[in-house]
Amino acid sequence: MIEELLPERVAAAEATTDPTDAVLFPEEEALLARSVEKRRREFTTGRVCARRALAQFGVPAVPILRGPKGEPRWPDGIVGSITHCAGYRAAVAARVTDLASVGIDAEPHGPLPDGVLGAVSLAEERSQLAELDRAEPETPWDRLLFCAKESVYKAWFPLAGRWLGFEDAAVTIHPDTRTFEAKLLVPGPVLAGRPLTGFTGRWLVRDGLVLAAIAVPARPTG
Repeated sequence: MIEELLPERVAAAEATTDPTDAVLFPEEEALLARSVEKRRREFTTGRVCARRALAQFGVPAVPILRGPKGEPRWPDGIVGSITHCAGYRAAVAARVTDLASVGIDAEPHGPLPDGVLGAVSLAEERSQLAELDRAEPETPWDRLLFCAKESVYKAWFPLAGRWLGFEDAAVTIHPDTRTFEAKLLVPGPVLAGRPLTGFTGRWLVRDGLVLAAIAVPARPTG
């Protein structure tokens, strides 16, 4: 499903179950020394999906380790993103000549737990969610907002190399086009000679999942 939200030049792989025969590289195993079984399964299947995506570019299987903030470390010349939630794992990858960054997130269909929305949203975002909910109550708009913001952070971090809080980007959801816009409320990095001021992305709600994805072109389109 995730490939529906991204350009054709992005390789994607996903899984709805955790393979029992999956094998990690020793360097990856070392990252899981203190992990519980649930985390081990998520990490392992995520890495399996990442290697399947990389294989579409002819990139051989290599360890995908973690950076200082837990971000995946992709092979040279590649950008990518990994996500997981209950019953779903996915990874996407692209060449740096095509994309400067990519961010994906998957969440279970359903409302956010009590108290979470206030911590991850701005007042204007909550007002928009109320309007959307009145028009289309079957869609978990609060979960979608959270999902979009997670994809924003994953697209942001490889470019900026620093934290971006939930309050640092204002997201507007467009239900008719199944797209969203994220306006940065803090200074962004310079990309291809221009300051980055925001992101555009696409979203999908299907089969018990909420998905969001952002693809940042390597070269400005306008």
